[in-house]
Amino acid sequence: MKNGRMDESILVCVYYGPNGERLIRRGGKLANMLDCPLYVLTVDPLPEDELDIEKIHFIERWKELAKEHGAEQFIVKYNESRPVAKVIAEVARKQNITQLVIGQTAQSRWKEITKGSLINVLLNEIPFVDLHIISVSRELANQDGFFEKGIRAYLKQDREGYRLCFNHTQSDVYEGIFYKEVGTDFNNGVFKFMVNNCMMEVQVVDDYAKDFDQRIASHEGAKE
Repeated sequence: MKNGRMDESILVCVYYGPNGERLIRRGGKLANMLDCPLYVLTVDPLPEDELDIEKIHFIERWKELAKEHGAEQFIVKYNESRPVAKVIAEVARKQNITQLVIGQTAQSRWKEITKGSLINVLLNEIPFVDLHIISVSRELANQDGFFEKGIRAYLKQDREGYRLCFNHTQSDVYEGIFYKEVGTDFNNGVFKFMVNNCMMEVQVVDDYAKDFDQRIASHEGAKE
């Protein structure tokens, strides 16, 4: 908990995709500079039990990053039918937020010109809050350029190790999301999965998870 400038308080708003981590880090640096409380918020129209595994992985990673940056609270608003701006404004008022960090792509800037935007609504809803609008188009280009969109996959143990497969069977050991490297004809990339409510990832080389047993052992050792 921050004990410094309690007159300032920062809220980072994240949505699913690779840029959430960048926004949390930016908000964390700002909170560290100002020595003030940090909060992280994400909003989803679905109930918690209807989220797909990729969304769950994003949320778990964001929780880890929020904790690393000393966030006071990681807030998830599930099953929200209200406009996102209304939810953000409500949280901002409740937590006495003075600075808001939010991402905006080039596409959303065009929508702002033609139809208005989330940013404009927030300016009307919470005029007392300073907005930090972070461009995310560059980050998307960098990350999406290396991996294809994540797809549901499984790890199945055989004589050679843990093999990646895409059809669910009774012998599957782990379920997760596989991000395939762009430009490869084989299944090379990153497999992300949950172990004891913590998100882990392993490299996949030619269908097989690399150093899988060592990663699991390291995770179990860190818990003790």
